[in-house]
Amino acid sequence: MSRYLLIDIGAGTMDVLYHDEESGIHYKAVVRSPVISLAEKIEAVKGKLLITGVEMGGGPISKVLSRRAREAEVIMSSSSAATIHHNLDRVRSLGIRVIEDHEVDDLLKKEEYGSLTIGDLEVDRLQNIVEGFGVPFDFDVVGICAQDHGVPPDGVSHLDFRHNIFSIGLDENPYPHNLLYKSNELPATFSRLTAISNSAMALPAKEIYIMDSGMAAILGASMDIRARSNEKMLLLDVATSHTLGAALDGDEIAAFFEYHTHDITLKRLESLLVELAEGKLKHEEILAEGGHGAYHRKALGFQNVELILATGPKRGLMKESRLPVVMGAPFGDNMMTGTVGILEAIRRRKGLRSMQYL
Repeated sequence: MSRYLLIDIGAGTMDVLYHDEESGIHYKAVVRSPVISLAEKIEAVKGKLLITGVEMGGGPISKVLSRRAREAEVIMSSSSAATIHHNLDRVRSLGIRVIEDHEVDDLLKKEEYGSLTIGDLEVDRLQNIVEGFGVPFDFDVVGICAQDHGVPPDGVSHLDFRHNIFSIGLDENPYPHNLLYKSNELPATFSRLTAISNSAMALPAKEIYIMDSGMAAILGASMDIRARSNEKMLLLDVATSHTLGAALDGDEIAAFFEYHTHDITLKRLESLLVELAEGKLKHEEILAEGGHGAYHRKALGFQNVELILATGPKRGLMKESRLPVVMGAPFGDNMMTGTVGILEAIRRRKGLRSMQYL
């Protein structure tokens, strides 16, 4: 067991880490996220448009398709349409025609539509990246993380639903690596991660593991060399789309919150961290502010916090903080936080020897 490929698919970037456990060598790359590169490819296709593929991260793709549908005919297969919304009537309300997957081939034969296949995992692109490292595109283990809101029941907020998925798992076992899944273990509610897992079957790997990027980032941040010498910590991952803060007591998650990055200010983030440590954050309060919520198992007490460490592409928000924040960099790279987290989750899951992420 030696060759690992770890992939963190974010809203702004896709972060790729190749790690050879036997030699200790690792190579890494930070590239544009699939949702950005595919949105640009959609813009470049002229005339009538047919979108096939599977559910992936939305954002720019949802925006470009809803705009495009006002100018020309846009058709999406039902599997790919889940990228915009799981309620396909909501997709149709944007002027997009939704067809069953089995109808796609007949439309493609007519050659009147420009077509594009979407999905978070672009195998050819990954192969180019890895072979650019100078190593074979062949792995013992692949680990992939991305954010998934899940598919909530009717009447349940997708914000609250995502939060509850985390809460239930941590109630059973309060360690972030408990939220790592083998490809055949994913709960059915994780529709985006399931699509990624299915696409990953095309990768040359013996084992595939999947994890939500929020918990992967928290675990990765905790592997920073400065974090390993502390017990009671506040860890913060300020990502392009979401900000997640966690209070750790050793390796155990004592509490966490999740917020939307574009809604947060430095002042509010500072108060969230203090309230998180004191055990005063209320789930309903965060929901009311438009965040995903807060989870609490025990209070560390802010006066007992030994380290506040920030990671993530937007961590510069903390630069002027009145709190004693240090900037984390597992494997010497802030952008590898998620990939290090999923690698460490796999290591713990498999009971392998400890790694130093220096």
